[in-house]
Amino acid sequence: MQFDTVIHGGTIVTSTESFKGDIGINGGTISAIAEQLSGGERRIDASGKLVVPGGIEAHCHIAQESSSGVMTADDYYSGSVSAAFGGNSTFVPFAAQHRGQAIGDVITTYDSRAAPNSVIDYSYHLIISDPSPAVLDELPGVFARGITSFKVFMTYDLMNIGDAGMLDILTIAKAHGALTMVHAENNEMVKWMNRRFSEAGLTAPRYHALSRPELAEEEAVNRAISLAKLVDAPLFIVHVSTRGGAEIVRREKLAGTKLFAETCPQYLALTRADLDRPGMEGAKYICSPPLRDHETQDALWQHIRSGTFESVSSDHAPYRADASGKFLHGADAPYPKIANGMPGIAMRLPYLFSEGVRKGRITLGDFVKLSSSNAARVFGLDRKGAIAPGYDADVAIWDPEETRKATIEAQHDKMDYTPFDGMEITGWPQLLMNRGRIVVERGELKARPGEGRFIARKAVDTSAMPGHRAVEFDIAAGYGQEVAP
Repeated sequence: MQFDTVIHGGTIVTSTESFKGDIGINGGTISAIAEQLSGGERRIDASGKLVVPGGIEAHCHIAQESSSGVMTADDYYSGSVSAAFGGNSTFVPFAAQHRGQAIGDVITTYDSRAAPNSVIDYSYHLIISDPSPAVLDELPGVFARGITSFKVFMTYDLMNIGDAGMLDILTIAKAHGALTMVHAENNEMVKWMNRRFSEAGLTAPRYHALSRPELAEEEAVNRAISLAKLVDAPLFIVHVSTRGGAEIVRREKLAGTKLFAETCPQYLALTRADLDRPGMEGAKYICSPPLRDHETQDALWQHIRSGTFESVSSDHAPYRADASGKFLHGADAPYPKIANGMPGIAMRLPYLFSEGVRKGRITLGDFVKLSSSNAARVFGLDRKGAIAPGYDADVAIWDPEETRKATIEAQHDKMDYTPFDGMEITGWPQLLMNRGRIVVERGELKARPGEGRFIARKAVDTSAMPGHRAVEFDIAAGYGQEVAP
């Protein structure tokens, strides 16, 4: 059999096993896996390296305006390049609807931003902030396009859709096999804390972490799950930052709830002490939910190891530490006026490998699940996330021994800082393929803008999850009919 490319001599790592072998690629697809393969118009020597599925970054903000009108620093070119240097062959940024916007206009806008620029494959999660009847009527067409997940907010006045809005979205999502993602923080708790701190003159960056209590996340996680259970709709909790939130997720998953969740590297690497850096340096570390403490980090690692989380995602939200981003409202702005978010798309996988695999917290198989295969399964990327015949040749070759310090230059984004600056990291990607195309090789970008493709995704599969049937909808015995949610 002839191959376009053969990757030979490496250790192939899947979500369940590791073995020495060769990979044969034809037409952008994996054609064969064997102990040894001959031929290949191009042969890539992976001796001494790990060969894993390309990462799937399923939580990032690229070329996206915030609700207050702040545009992220990274567009689809710089964002996709940064993702690729971090070992990712696919990403799923958000397409954000703001109040009053038609969904069709939102998708057209993001297509114009992504298609000419991305160097890796992409899809979108649709953010819904205005679930009007007209918007709800548009959603089936979005699902038909292959955009099978979207995000709603329980916080931020300009994004929060309220419990009734969530129930409407969850119900429509269930009907079309879509997955609802939720940012879970209690909006009123946060606003109440902000007022108290403002009245006391406590507006420095360090108070951001204290203004968003752990209980605000835990209450909202529990409420979001309750809303989803009422209509038996699948739910994905994004960026879980607390022990209590993770424990609620774990409990509900064990009970059979149709539930998925993630955490992020910043909650493992940083603490609220980073917001207390001199001057306004702490503003660089403002994100929501906020950074917590070392005890929480230990608990989150335990939940990662035990399978509470499907993924560890970057939540890459690149706002520069200048007037275009963090300090749009002035260099001494109070913390509620400082843009929320940190960059990290290029550091997600190196950090997870170094702190997870190298330090014995997770296995290589766990790394593949958390970086790629689980995201492919949950978000309907049915040709990605695995090294197997018939799958897209999305492959990353890692040097597990390379050790170097994280630098801003290595991020290849448009940011002026990285929160991981100076951290010593062991294990870095050396080569990245997307559908058989070499995107990055030994520190050089090989791809061109627009070579990434939009990927239409499948419906979420919850067939192995019993779910929850609210007794209030099962009234046939008492009233002679059944009410469907």
